[in-house]
Amino acid sequence: MLRRCGTPTDVERGVRNREERIVAPARDEMENFVTGQRLTFIRTTTETGGELLEMESHYRPQGRPPVLHYHPAQQERFEVLRGTLRVSLDGQERDLSAGEVLKIEPGTAHEMWNPGTEWAVVNWQVRPALNTERFLRTAFGLAQDGKVNTLGMPGLLQTAVLLRAHDAEFRLARPPRPVQRLLLGVLAPVGRLVGHRAAYARYAPVLPRPPG
Repeated sequence: MLRRCGTPTDVERGVRNREERIVAPARDEMENFVTGQRLTFIRTTTETGGELLEMESHYRPQGRPPVLHYHPAQQERFEVLRGTLRVSLDGQERDLSAGEVLKIEPGTAHEMWNPGTEWAVVNWQVRPALNTERFLRTAFGLAQDGKVNTLGMPGLLQTAVLLRAHDAEFRLARPPRPVQRLLLGVLAPVGRLVGHRAAYARYAPVLPRPPG
């Protein structure tokens, strides 16, 4: 679902207002130096009682897209505040510019990146929050510590542990689901056995269990 919301002047004013009200501690700003994506947590899972997770995401020009994925039970809302965001949605690409909003429904495979020459800034909301915050803090924390490969992803066993623990929030679009379940069922226990975890205290705070 794509719609235009306001003139560029309105959008620019919204960006300035948002920047003025965000005073986040250092721990609430995380960056994956390989993919070129930077996150600022605006409203956390705890602050909203699990209703939503709101972030501001900065995409580096010509940065790497994340792996093609989907969320089985969550809706995402992206509002471009500055720059251009290219989105692949169920195999079809589109470009979003400042003032445009994209809602991605549960189960829709997608990936996004910045194809332009300037930084892209996006307001990103996830409903309900579930354990997405823990997943993102862990993934970005590993990246900041240099524990990712040239694609910005953790190693195979660490990724398996993360994916199995966050199956309700994040799933790969391929290989087919039965193959993934089989592989994760084998690899994740091995990963935990050698010391990998789904969350680490130095990256992710202890969050309340999501309702339900």
